Amino acid sequence: MTRPQPDWIVAAIGGKPTNGKLAIEELGEEKTYGRAGFSLSSPAFGNGDLLDPSFTAGEEDAVAPPLEWTAPPPTAQELVIIVEDGDGPADKDGNAQCHWLVWGLPGQKGMMLEGETPPRVGKNAKGNSEWLLPDPPEDDSAHRYIFQIFAVDLPLVELPGANRAQVLQSIRNSVVASALVVGKFAAVDNEDEGDWDDLDE
Repeated sequence: MTRPQPDWIVAAIGGKPTNGKLAIEELGEEKTYGRAGFSLSSPAFGNGDLLDPSFTAGEEDAVAPPLEWTAPPPTAQELVIIVEDGDGPADKDGNAQCHWLVWGLPGQKGMMLEGETPPRVGKNAKGNSEWLLPDPPEDDSAHRYIFQIFAVDLPLVELPGANRAQVLQSIRNSVVASALVVGKFAAVDNEDEGDWDDLDE
């Protein structure tokens, strides 16, 4: 059953609603999405492309991928990154499963290198404060992993180890801009996985 989701979010994530509610649904607005040219990208994958196995459960010693972002609006004091599985089952609260929860990043243009330890990391869906390796079931088509970034106008006070709900609550009324980029991964090889058309099946 298709879950209702704002059209601007559906368009941004490839044309198909997610199974669980994304952080950007709670925190973002169409008018603040990409505000002042704010954007998120990765030198390791293009929007909608497959993630290299070195960032997933497909390889040993896998790490989080590198990310880059443009300058947020001048009022931004801090940046928050939340990565969620758009095609996995929702959690008990109906939210998409959280794979990475990062904050403490300066409110300016910047980047994180491959495998770099962020300033502050919160609990993922498994309750660990680390990058949760994408590991969809073998029978599933490629899952979309939605990397979301939020520029906020107040510094967060949460300590490392805070959970998704705590971080979202602390920035709910402070987001001045948001952006996202999508990477995909499947446990089995499929020559068509890199195409957005697969998401319509």
